[in-house]
Amino acid sequence: MKRFALSALAFAFATFAALPAAAQTWPSKQIRIIVAFPAGGSTDIATRPVADRMAQTLGQSILVENRTGAGGNIAADVVAKSPPDGYTILASADALASNPHLYLNLGFDVLKDLAPVVQLTRQPVLLAVHPSAGVNSLAELIALAKSRPGMSYATSGAGSQQHIVAEMFASMAGIQLTHVPYRGGGQAITDLVGGHIPIGSLGSSPLIPHYKAGRLKLLAQSTRTRAPTLPEIPTYDEQGLTGFHIEQWLGLFVPSGTPRDVIAKLNAAAVQALKEPAIVERYSGVALEPVGGTPEQLDRLLRDDYAKYAKVIRELKIKLE
Repeated sequence: MKRFALSALAFAFATFAALPAAAQTWPSKQIRIIVAFPAGGSTDIATRPVADRMAQTLGQSILVENRTGAGGNIAADVVAKSPPDGYTILASADALASNPHLYLNLGFDVLKDLAPVVQLTRQPVLLAVHPSAGVNSLAELIALAKSRPGMSYATSGAGSQQHIVAEMFASMAGIQLTHVPYRGGGQAITDLVGGHIPIGSLGSSPLIPHYKAGRLKLLAQSTRTRAPTLPEIPTYDEQGLTGFHIEQWLGLFVPSGTPRDVIAKLNAAAVQALKEPAIVERYSGVALEPVGGTPEQLDRLLRDDYAKYAKVIRELKIKLE
């Protein structure tokens, strides 16, 4: 019995001693980043170059997979229920903060089941119009909308920040607009540029190339101050809709319970990538501002926006179509 007890103790000690070594070997296989929105949208555009650079830093391949639907909830649900080992990562937008106030029975708790890693970017939500609308300013669009109640506008999805911004705009301007939600910014841009829908409330990334080419006009941006890459576009606030401030952000998350040292390694690799001149330049071309920072800073941002959107959605009576 004594010999058995000593053998069991030795086995337990060896197993315990192996745990830190196992943690130190991470990553030992391919990492998967699940993007919550389709290719061509802001989240996808922001994630892919960072993933490529992180793969080089971590010495392991990273597969980027688009898993779309339900305003980003499908991807979030997959990641929230994945093993907390650092091999499955969510790339999502600030819809994470608003979705719990719009969808019933999500199946996961965004504040409990997901652990923040790093904020990738921030950007304004832009109000764009097709040239055929014949307007050149926010004031002119408001006047047109008052003469044509029910004008349609496109967003990347019901309940998205673009949807919330447009409803705030309509409420403050005293106009009636009709929401047409798409399954991502890329699809919305296609119809907007084609003139099939006159107005778009969208993230900056898919809009900028068409704006620079003259295929779309930009009338307003939703941030407190003008984005450094769009100094010529006035904010809503500057055009009389005071107190109108919403900033769209993108971040990486892992399942809760993921080891802190793994989160730290992911954070360090992402922060390093966000400082790469090639990535900074690429982001600048689509009005994305790289951020970085700590997991704790992203956690604070998520929780602050969670409270903010609860209030805004309730007051504007925003519901999913």
